[in-house]
Amino acid sequence: MTVPALVALDGAALDPGVLAGRAVLVVNVASRCGHTPQYAGLQRLHERFADRGFTVLGVPCNQFAGEEPGTPAEIAEFCATTYGVTFPLTEKVEVNGKRRHPLYARLVRARDDDGEAGDVAWNFEKFLLAPDGTVVGRFRPGVEPESWEIVEAIEAVLPGA
Repeated sequence: MTVPALVALDGAALDPGVLAGRAVLVVNVASRCGHTPQYAGLQRLHERFADRGFTVLGVPCNQFAGEEPGTPAEIAEFCATTYGVTFPLTEKVEVNGKRRHPLYARLVRARDDDGEAGDVAWNFEKFLLAPDGTVVGRFRPGVEPESWEIVEAIEAVLPGA
């Protein structure tokens, strides 16, 4: 799967080079969610595997109970100061419904471990892409970023693995 063009949180085009040839964990994120502390684990994953061809891609979304109401500047400041986030963040997008971003139109076809595909359930749903863009894993919001399931899946698709 080719990743559709993305816009960074600052409004500029997201450099495709930050994702090309890398394993990517795409996560719809929100600043006021019960799962928001997962930012810390996502950042640790990013740091742990970045030099081996991995990145986390945070995708802010306000579709779930309005849990990401902030402006791009507010989101960036919150992520940097509260969790030290250094992984790329996109503009705020919709992950479900008629205005679903093209990236998510492709991602939601992927099945989780229970064989379920379809709409994103809530904030912090995770999709693992292999370096060629193939979706190789889908992890529901309650699965912690540093869980054995996610770490094992990442290690299996790192470039050169």
